[in-house]
Amino acid sequence: MKKEPREIIKYPDIHGVLLTDRTSPVSFPAHWHNEAEFTVALKDGCKYRVGDKLITLQKQDVLLVWPRELHEIVHVPENGSYFIQFSSDLLENNLDIVSMFKFMTEYHHIEYLKEPDLAKKIADKLEEVKCIVVTEPHFAETRCKLIIYEIILLIGEYVMHEKQLQLGAPRLSDASWKHIQEACSYISEHSADSLTQTEVASHIGLSPYYFSRLFREYMQMTFPAYLSGIRVRTAIRLLANESISITDAAFQSGFQSTTAFNKVFHDITGCSPRDYRKMLRVQS
Repeated sequence: MKKEPREIIKYPDIHGVLLTDRTSPVSFPAHWHNEAEFTVALKDGCKYRVGDKLITLQKQDVLLVWPRELHEIVHVPENGSYFIQFSSDLLENNLDIVSMFKFMTEYHHIEYLKEPDLAKKIADKLEEVKCIVVTEPHFAETRCKLIIYEIILLIGEYVMHEKQLQLGAPRLSDASWKHIQEACSYISEHSADSLTQTEVASHIGLSPYYFSRLFREYMQMTFPAYLSGIRVRTAIRLLANESISITDAAFQSGFQSTTAFNKVFHDITGCSPRDYRKMLRVQS
């Protein structure tokens, strides 16, 4: 991601939501953006690359590209697909989704032949968004985002079911899962503080060692990496406010030094906080 171009998504109609109307380009070079992007194939043979994986969509298949994932349109027949792009805030500011997010991002291709009900429901929901974009009723943004949440919920329930089959239902439905959700909530509420793994473990009643192992297993990342991600997302929101200096954004986000902030921010976003603020200016 860090060596590939970042695309700045602009929202001409509804803030945080962009839906194409069968105008997906025939090809588009590798790029990434902060938004999620869900694509519905209208014709067979739509070829995409997500990371290092080449994915070929057949008619009615769905492609899921998650925020900040490197992806490319290799070749799509003319008018062969359409897609929706939406703000990562919808995914990253909801603890239900956050606790499942690492599992959800393992899934990129929903094949109609294997999961016709899910693929059709997603396509139908996107048609609802399209109608809202065209008619522009009152509360259009809220209506669109509610539908997007319905889509995310469909995907989340599907992923939960698949993981239960793979790992065994007790491991995703017992007290351990509640511990993870409680930990994510506590981390989110206290991310700007000098938070430690030991403190979180104590809050949810686990030993630091067991909590560390459990968190890594469920979230597929370490506690420090997860905390850094939350702090960077907070910093991104602060950087949008020109009255807040980059140094203040760092400390208000929970970083203990600007050096650490600059390094972690670059590792996650692929650019420095200063360059990111410049890109926000261009976007606006």
